[in-house]
Amino acid sequence: MTSFNYVDQSDSQHQLLQNDLTLTVAQSVSLTIRGDSILIVDERPKSKDQRACCGLLAKSTKTTHSIELYNILDADLSPAGLTITYAQPITKDSVSVAALEYTVADKETPDAETWVSQLLDLAYGEAQRYKRLKVLINPFGGKGAAAKSYHKHAAPVFAAARCNVDVQETTHQGHATEIMEQIDVDAYDAIVCCSGDGLPYEVFNGLAKKSNAGEALAKLAVAMIPCGSGNAMAWNLCGTGNVSVAALTIVKGLRTPMDLISLTQGSTRTLSFLSQSFGVIAESDLGTDNIRWMGAHRFTYGFLVRIMQRTVYPCDLAIKVDIDDKRAIKDHYNTYAHNPAPCRSSEETAGQSKGLPELKYGTVLDDLPKDWEIISGEEMGNFYAGKMAIMSKDTNFFPASLPNDGLMDIITINGTIPRTTTLKMMTAIPENDFFDMPDVKIRKASAYRLIPHQKEGYISVDGESVPFEAFQAEVHKGLGTVLSKSGHLYETEGPRP
Repeated sequence: MTSFNYVDQSDSQHQLLQNDLTLTVAQSVSLTIRGDSILIVDERPKSKDQRACCGLLAKSTKTTHSIELYNILDADLSPAGLTITYAQPITKDSVSVAALEYTVADKETPDAETWVSQLLDLAYGEAQRYKRLKVLINPFGGKGAAAKSYHKHAAPVFAAARCNVDVQETTHQGHATEIMEQIDVDAYDAIVCCSGDGLPYEVFNGLAKKSNAGEALAKLAVAMIPCGSGNAMAWNLCGTGNVSVAALTIVKGLRTPMDLISLTQGSTRTLSFLSQSFGVIAESDLGTDNIRWMGAHRFTYGFLVRIMQRTVYPCDLAIKVDIDDKRAIKDHYNTYAHNPAPCRSSEETAGQSKGLPELKYGTVLDDLPKDWEIISGEEMGNFYAGKMAIMSKDTNFFPASLPNDGLMDIITINGTIPRTTTLKMMTAIPENDFFDMPDVKIRKASAYRLIPHQKEGYISVDGESVPFEAFQAEVHKGLGTVLSKSGHLYETEGPRP
């Protein structure tokens, strides 16, 4: 059976499993918790046809199968018996809700109660059970099937896990921001966006508008059911583009602090959770809305058209560089990966600051800090700053990106490099060879400022268009909260050794 469990067990889980935990029900069915799964051995006769001619029972037919603990959604003991609800893999990349039901004799009830309690402790680990979810559905996102996908594939998983769910469809651009401005931060544990990356962008910025923005961003975790074109948040935090598996990951998701980025243009301040781009990537994204029907392929098409023209996007660029050597960046990633995972319990958020943090470096209107590095931008082909690793399926653009290190990864590529080199970059990304290419300059930074020279063009922030004018960005360590599968790293391969 396909396993969707990649979460390490805690020490307490290992201690519980020093001895297998076995419960016998329905007279001939043993349920044993061992390792990271339940082993089910059913020795009951399967039908009357298995009886011998003298009315005696024939030898039972033993069946054995297992269920990953990660896939266990709930277990309930009632007068009717024991019911175990779980997410059953139906294809390589999807699950559906299934259940097992067994009778339990009165004398077995105390043992069954203990077993169920241990099962749920192990199945959920550090994850919160019975989450209170505010589900926002963008009915216009992707190919317009978000509502149908949610109700068919995600809602049954949430119901089986006994989540408390409040569903609302957005009706216009910016609606999620308006909802978040008014939301009671104590009423929910997480905001689930059924959309592409546009809705999480609105959610973070709506929470940022609240008078208690710091508390709201710390208390309310943000998660995604992938229903858009790119679905970067789901790929990074859940490791999937499948609706049902993303729902399972949210059920089992761990509260994880995540850096957010303040972006200023003039006196306007917005938050970014994913990326900012200027140049060929921004144009490939925002300049292809007319072919949105192509889904994620529109990015590839737009990219190819533009690199064949060898377009440059001149700009002034200054960066507060923290690490600019690829070897040092890899060492930074490995140190973070081997350190204990950061955690953010709901109880720890009470002491969070009320508003957004002060801007350490001011805005784009202020004098440039003297310790920032001036980068030549006259022949800029691509500027890309990322706070997550994966930008869409199979595009691990920022393999060294980390959720909570207080830094963003900035890639700059000269627009005059040969077309053949640019094409090699495209094929290198899914192979995780992109990071080490000589023409790819990567820096870890805490802030930057970019001033376009042209009068018209595109700047993309989390896939959303912002005015084409000078902007400045800086990272706020751990300002936001998300639900992630690992509670530590993004669901992708880091930079190669």
